[in-house]
Amino acid sequence: MTNITLQSTPGSSGYLDLYPERKMSFFKNPYILGLTAVAGIGGMLFGYDTGVISGALLYIKDDFEEVRQSNFLQETIVSMALAGAIIGAAAGGWINDAYGRKKATLTADVIFCLGAIGMAAAPDPYVLILGRFLVGLGVGVASVTAPVYIAEASPSEIRGSLVSTNVLMITAGQFLSYLINFAFTQVNGTWRWMLGVSAVPAAVQFILILFLPESPRWLFMKNRNNEAVDVISKIYDFGRLEDEVDFLTTQERQKMKNIKLGDVFKSKEIRLAFLVGAGLQAFQQFTGINTVMYYSPTIVQMAGFHSNEMALLLSLIVAALNASGTTLGIYLIDHAGRKKLALFSLTGVLASLIILSVAFLNQSSGHGLYGWLAVAGLALYIAFFSPGMGPVPWTVNSEIYPEEYRGICGGMSATVCWVSNLIVSQSFLSVAEALGTGATFMIFAGITVCAFLFVFLYVPETKGLTFDEVELIWKERAWGKNHDTRNLLAQGQNQ
Repeated sequence: MTNITLQSTPGSSGYLDLYPERKMSFFKNPYILGLTAVAGIGGMLFGYDTGVISGALLYIKDDFEEVRQSNFLQETIVSMALAGAIIGAAAGGWINDAYGRKKATLTADVIFCLGAIGMAAAPDPYVLILGRFLVGLGVGVASVTAPVYIAEASPSEIRGSLVSTNVLMITAGQFLSYLINFAFTQVNGTWRWMLGVSAVPAAVQFILILFLPESPRWLFMKNRNNEAVDVISKIYDFGRLEDEVDFLTTQERQKMKNIKLGDVFKSKEIRLAFLVGAGLQAFQQFTGINTVMYYSPTIVQMAGFHSNEMALLLSLIVAALNASGTTLGIYLIDHAGRKKLALFSLTGVLASLIILSVAFLNQSSGHGLYGWLAVAGLALYIAFFSPGMGPVPWTVNSEIYPEEYRGICGGMSATVCWVSNLIVSQSFLSVAEALGTGATFMIFAGITVCAFLFVFLYVPETKGLTFDEVELIWKERAWGKNHDTRNLLAQGQNQ
């Protein structure tokens, strides 16, 4: 890709070189951190739901014989939340664009609470599956909303770190789920408490989000400029405020148009952006992350550790590594950059999957060493995945689409994520039974090689760029280096 000259717009590297005193640091503004933390509770719900079912499933099988006797029912209990998330993510893009990020979050919380209560009270596996579906709907809407809400309120120089904080909340939710799973192992109603307690953070977010503003970019897009300026004034100091307001006012006036699904595929540059965003989400899942997170205790038991308590304890360690790695990713994503971080992450994931494959292929030898090698492979997998391929796809998807396409493309991309997640989660136990666990992990390793090539060849570096500057990347890729990307951008905005 050729180099292009970028204007010194607010938040761009050129602008901040001219006014270094206006650069925002991660901890400089408590208001942004508070907004990020509250929005990130949606990520926590996402993570909690991902992790909690892995432990709860061990005890659901004890209570319901038909579940114990059927891999299909086990996979359905796990993956029905993903079916709900597919619908929630698809609808979430429309809800975000039509009603705003704040109302979308409130909607997700209500649906999630209903699902959590339904699961806790389920008299049979089929009501439990319905509750899982409702929880999935809420998670799907939240998975679209939280990254976009955070990104649109973030200065570009720390946008990656702040959006990655949402991914940290996902991993924190996963760790919390394993912790709660372990805590409830000796309590009557084990899995009912594990699944029902997730209604608490959803209710907390519902209350807190009532006191937060709408996204300033969405307000500008809806011509509610006074409200938008009021929000922006809480984010930037006086020296940068006027420039940001002028920039956003001009930008959003140029983009006032109704976007339909078909419009995404009519525009070559938006089509390219969506293929990259959706490709990252698909590869995040097909490299096996939620096989590890949903079935971690089951995998540990496959490796020879048959006690439920031991399986949960070892999985808790894996979840702690996940949260720790994501914390590292928050620092690296705005320093090393999105692309380098993803490539490094995938390299380690490939090595870890090979270790897991070797461990399970040799497990029949009866040597206990291979059981511990499998646990080590799980730990290494999470240690490499969590700083890179955990946050990078969500961060990139929150920043590669123009404002008027961000809701619909973000929703479509998240839908790809959940469909991919559903395919992997619904098929893992059956494929492992048919081919063997070692061969299944080797398949994931082959997909990881494809993911590495995809990132290397197609994913641009967006570190530190404004949303406007990212648009120029797609204009150049769509129309070639011999075209004037600035004129093309102006033409696109005036259509």
